Amino acid sequence: MRFNVLSNRRSALSLLACTAALCVSAALAQTPPAPQTVRMRGTIVSMTPATLTVKDRSGEVVELQMSDKLVVTEVYPIRLEDIKPGSYIGTAAMPQADGTQRAIAVSVFPEAARGTGEGHRPFDLLPQSTMTNATVADVGTISEGPLGRKLQLKYKDGEKTVVVPADAPVVTSRPGDRSLLVTGASVSLFAQLVDGKPTAMRVNAGKNGFALPY
Repeated sequence: MRFNVLSNRRSALSLLACTAALCVSAALAQTPPAPQTVRMRGTIVSMTPATLTVKDRSGEVVELQMSDKLVVTEVYPIRLEDIKPGSYIGTAAMPQADGTQRAIAVSVFPEAARGTGEGHRPFDLLPQSTMTNATVADVGTISEGPLGRKLQLKYKDGEKTVVVPADAPVVTSRPGDRSLLVTGASVSLFAQLVDGKPTAMRVNAGKNGFALPY
């Protein structure tokens, strides 16, 4: 979902605010719905102790509050060879005519995150792109040239064959802190409306100029 918030523009979060206002009377008699989460990808323009200003992929500049409970995660590169049978991964990919998926990027989950988002679904990175979170059942040999490596992925009720090109980014993550949130840092963040203001709840960030693949 696109995150495009400015005070004088329509956006997913402003629509959310309108919906919330229209539903106040009904909500008084019901359990409030879970807050809508909006994803934004971009580059940090500036920050203060309380706010984060980010330029998204479309060029829009958005200022967000930072939650007191903000979770920051560092995303960093690893090698294609680090993907092993039994690894739990997420891969953004494009469907191919032969039924396989061609990876745009691969993220190897830490063991503590095994099972996160398991399954296969559409993804908003590119038109028609997909996301598959699954366990690596089999790893093919690395081919010379651009082909890379073929992975057989299994998830509940399904499986996919993913071809990872040699130039596809492969990353993993570890806990980070706000010191990663510096001008120029590549980020992928998740925000909610808090007291009517777009608020960053979770931020994935690259370090020392590393650009997040998604």
